[in-house]
Amino acid sequence: MPSAVTRTTVGIVGAGPAGLMLSHLLARRGIDSTVVDHRTREEIESTHRAGILEAGSVRLLTETGVSDRVLRDGRPHAGIELRFQGTSHRIDFQHLVGESVWLYPQTDVFVDLADARERDGGDVRFGVTGTRVVDLTTERPGILFRDAEGAQREVRCDILVGADGAHGVCRSAVPEAARTLFYHEYPFAWFGVLVEAPPSAAELVYTHSGRGFALISQRTESVQRMYFQCDPDEDPAAWSEDRIWTELQARVRGADGFALKEGPVTDRSVLRFRSLVCEPMRYGSMLLAGDAAHTVPPTGAKGLNLALSDVRVLAQVVGNAMSTRNRALLDDYGPRALRRVWRAQHFSYWMTSMLHRVPGSTDFDVRRQLGALRSVVDSTAGSAYLAESYTGGEIHHHTFAGRT
Repeated sequence: MPSAVTRTTVGIVGAGPAGLMLSHLLARRGIDSTVVDHRTREEIESTHRAGILEAGSVRLLTETGVSDRVLRDGRPHAGIELRFQGTSHRIDFQHLVGESVWLYPQTDVFVDLADARERDGGDVRFGVTGTRVVDLTTERPGILFRDAEGAQREVRCDILVGADGAHGVCRSAVPEAARTLFYHEYPFAWFGVLVEAPPSAAELVYTHSGRGFALISQRTESVQRMYFQCDPDEDPAAWSEDRIWTELQARVRGADGFALKEGPVTDRSVLRFRSLVCEPMRYGSMLLAGDAAHTVPPTGAKGLNLALSDVRVLAQVVGNAMSTRNRALLDDYGPRALRRVWRAQHFSYWMTSMLHRVPGSTDFDVRRQLGALRSVVDSTAGSAYLAESYTGGEIHHHTFAGRT
């Protein structure tokens, strides 16, 4: 059977937040797009992922007309706690840089974007199979796939965007000779748990301890997300609830009496730590965005925010290239996006290396980490750097009310 062909301006592989936000921003510029994803909408909605949104990401959602639900259901956090040597030290974002972040799960960001694309008549196709990208070095690249009913489909476009994550088909479609991968794997992981309990603190608590790192995060008023540093090969099933709580409590314990509010553990998993950047972010008529182009460890809460930052830039660049009929302008995207990507890589690495106990570390290494933490909490300049980087740096001053 011959393929049914759809002609569009921008073909997007990946209907996560990056792909859907790009489709939304392009529509605001009058540029049509088609988005495909091998997952069903229900599968994406049921994959629960944490979410800390920078101020600029919140504005991108609200000021471009996606939804204002983040302002109603999300929870603004005006700071974080850095906890070490048994004492907590608050980094006051509002006081230091005049901004907050929002606790708002990535799943909710996806729902808002999927609803907005459906509301606005966007062409989004979930549950496809056998996706391939072809003819990437021509001016008419294509996406080949079978739709949810099993029919062979083909999307032909002027520009193809790979927003299909770290394990998608788009980055691997770039010949090895045409790309450079900058990669770092950390020698530890996070043991993550969901627990049914009230919050243990008003804001996120990042903890350095002799037993290793711990992060006390949140989800809702009755469900919390917590992590502790572990070996990458740790088996979550080998940990009983009592053992998990004993370890978490030991890592946050201090002279100030801080203790976690406990409850049933409903989910547990091990999250490996990797950093990756693919350069360039353009190959022929295909551009990469989000996790397809770069990944960061979650310590600095940058992953989702970087993806949204990518597509904000990409929508501008694609709009300029289409309006001037000058495809050479697509080359502007990578260098602009990569400036922020590498800043985020540095911040994530800095936070990670300052807070985690590296296997084989010496007493000198631990004392140096404590010195680094003291340099942050005892210095306005040090605290301001953390606050600016965590809340989004220069991007949070950008206004999205007009065309992006």
